[in-house]
Amino acid sequence: MASNVSNTSPAANQLVCPYHPAAALVDDYHTGDMICSDCGLIVGDRMIDPSSEWRTFSDDPSRPDPSRVGSTDPVLQNLATFLQPSANGFEPPNHFSFLKMDTTTRKLMFGFAMIATMAERINAPASIVSHAKTIFKQALEPAALTHRSIEAVSVACLYIACRQEGVPRTFKEMCAVCSAGKKEIGRCFKLITKVLATSLDHITSEDFMQRFCSKLFLPHEVQKAATHIAQKAFEADLVPDRSPISVAAAAIYMASQVSATAMSLKAVAAIAGVAELTIKQSYKLMHPHAWELFPRKHLFYKHIGMLPNWKCLI
Repeated sequence: MASNVSNTSPAANQLVCPYHPAAALVDDYHTGDMICSDCGLIVGDRMIDPSSEWRTFSDDPSRPDPSRVGSTDPVLQNLATFLQPSANGFEPPNHFSFLKMDTTTRKLMFGFAMIATMAERINAPASIVSHAKTIFKQALEPAALTHRSIEAVSVACLYIACRQEGVPRTFKEMCAVCSAGKKEIGRCFKLITKVLATSLDHITSEDFMQRFCSKLFLPHEVQKAATHIAQKAFEADLVPDRSPISVAAAAIYMASQVSATAMSLKAVAAIAGVAELTIKQSYKLMHPHAWELFPRKHLFYKHIGMLPNWKCLI
């Protein structure tokens, strides 16, 4: 998916790529990442989008009325502001006036606050937060979700928004930023996609490859090889019924083992959020075909015959 990018010098950001210190960094406002223009390594995140967020609040939809005041969040347009009388005029709402709000308004406020908090924890940009809030607002209407946990529904909405915006997160990543159980989040996810008829693209290994490799500080060549390995494994139907995340993790482990930056199975499993045994099972299916999976012009630091056998992975 296309993103608005702009070149920024390393000095201005006080960040540099460890492999290309002189390279300019690219600000990706869609994902909130700062990326090396030479190798694609993510060297920073939580970038602030400096662009103006113009909104139109005119009663006449055909008349342009750009403004940066008023309700800048379209999902809050139906919420009311409660002011209580006092000796000095009116005061902002307190705990008691909050309790006087209708149930839907309280749920919206709770849900929006949770989405914003969890989005901050997973470094999701503002566009995803707004998208998740819109989904949450729609999800409150069907009766099927009335008695579901607000937190679980909020997490499910954020998960769906991430996938629809092209920057998916794993279920384990989502569970790590909340107290809701994985099963409850999964139920809410299925209900929301069914009731709202939400369309989701299939997750691929490539969706996670750059983020996983960056967190492991692997060079671009290893990421490129791992991406090729995962693609070839799926094309050749070597990993039937295996999740894209486990295949991505196995491909990263395989590619790193013949490079100068070999990663342990434990380190890859921790970043990918999957069990070591799950990675082993995918690696077991891919290992006999290693020669066919690596790119033809890949530069091996170690001979491919030195790849560890799946029975003795460490």
